Amino acid sequence: MSTFKDRSAIVGMGCTSFGDLWTKSTDDLLLEASTAALDSAGLSIGDIDAFWLGTTRSGSSGLALSRPLKIVNKPVTRVENYCATGSEALRGAAYAVASGAVNIAMAIGVEKLKDSPHAGLVASSVFDDGTTMDTTAPALFGALVDAYQTKYGLDDQTMREVLTHIAWKNHDNGARNPRAQFRKSVAKEMISAAPVVAGKLRLFDCSGMADGAAAAIVVRTEDAERFTDRPLYIKALEVAAGPGGGAVKPDADLTSFPEVVASVKRAYACAGIDRPAEQLAVAEVHDCFTPTELVLMEDLGFAERGKGWRDVLDGRFDAGGDLPVNVDGGLKAFGHPVGASGLRMIYECWLQLRGEANERQIADIGVGTQRTRALTQNLGGPPGDCVSFVSILGVERG
Repeated sequence: MSTFKDRSAIVGMGCTSFGDLWTKSTDDLLLEASTAALDSAGLSIGDIDAFWLGTTRSGSSGLALSRPLKIVNKPVTRVENYCATGSEALRGAAYAVASGAVNIAMAIGVEKLKDSPHAGLVASSVFDDGTTMDTTAPALFGALVDAYQTKYGLDDQTMREVLTHIAWKNHDNGARNPRAQFRKSVAKEMISAAPVVAGKLRLFDCSGMADGAAAAIVVRTEDAERFTDRPLYIKALEVAAGPGGGAVKPDADLTSFPEVVASVKRAYACAGIDRPAEQLAVAEVHDCFTPTELVLMEDLGFAERGKGWRDVLDGRFDAGGDLPVNVDGGLKAFGHPVGASGLRMIYECWLQLRGEANERQIADIGVGTQRTRALTQNLGGPPGDCVSFVSILGVERG
C-alpha cells in the first residue's frame, strides 16, 4: 500500500474565471492564478523552490511560466497528460515536496483555447501507422449512451431524462459560480430539445471550450500550518494510463472506464476509504459529456452498476443530495481549458472544505463535521485510449 497519504498539503490556491477571455493572454492568466495562490499562502514568487506547469497547447517548455512570472534559474517542469494535465502538475509538485526534494512547490495549469486553432472537435494526432482514425469527441463519447442503454435496458426516453438531468444540474450549479463560463440555469425542456451534435448527444450534453488558469501551493504536511490554519491534506494522487486499443476493439465495454476503476481503487486504498458514497463530502468529476458523468458515478463506486441512472434521477448527486457532484458547474458549466481543469477541480474542493464557497457552499462539511474529504477525477483521452487521475483531499490528518 502507498505511504503517500498525508505527506504533503495544499496551503494556497488561486483560480481565474473561465470563459471567452479574449482580452487576456496566457501570460495574464498565469500571473492572475499564481498571484492569487501566493497571496492566499502569504508568499512571494521568490519563496517557491520549484514549479510544475500543466498545459497542452499554450506553451512548449518551462519558459512559458518563467518568462511571465520572472522566475530566475529555478526548476520549471512542463507536463502534459491529456485532460489530466493540471492534475499531473499537482502530482509532480506533491511528489517533490513529499520526497524532500523541495520545501515549497507550485502547480499551475493554463490553457488559451478560444483564440487557438483547436476547435474541440477533431484534434491533430501524432504520426502513426495509418490504421487509426480521427473522429470527433462527441461521436466517441456518444457511443457510451448506446452501450449503457443496451447493457441495462434503458429506453430512449428514460436515457434522455437522465442525460438532461445531469446537464440541468451542472448548469444550475454553474449559475451560482461567479467564475463559471456559463452562469445561467437552463430549463430541462430546452436541454432536451437542443440540436443533435452526434448520435444521441445534444448541444447541452457537451462541455464548452474555455480559457483559464488555476494554481496550488504545496508544502510538507508538518510545515502546512506555517502558511494557513486550514490546509488541505493530500490523501491520494493516483494516475492510470490504459493499454489503448480504442473503442472499436471487439471486447470494448463502453459502460466503464477501466483506467478509472484502476486509479480509484488505488486511491481509496491509499486514503483508507471503503464506503466512498458515505465517506466523501463532495466530488468533482470529468463531465466532458453527460454520459461520461453517468458512467463515472458507477466506476467511482458512488452508485451500483446499472443503477447510477436511478440515482441521478433521484437527485443523489445534486447540490442538496447525499453526495454533491460538480457543485461548481463542472466542465459542463465552469468550462474546460484543458491544462487548468484538474486544478480547477481541486480549487472547488479547497473552497468547499474550508467553508468558502459562498452561495454554493455545501452544508455540514469540513472541519468539525463527519464529512471532511473530497474527491476529484480527470479523464484524459477518448474511451478505450484514455488516462485517469484521482485525488482525495481532506482537512484533517489521518
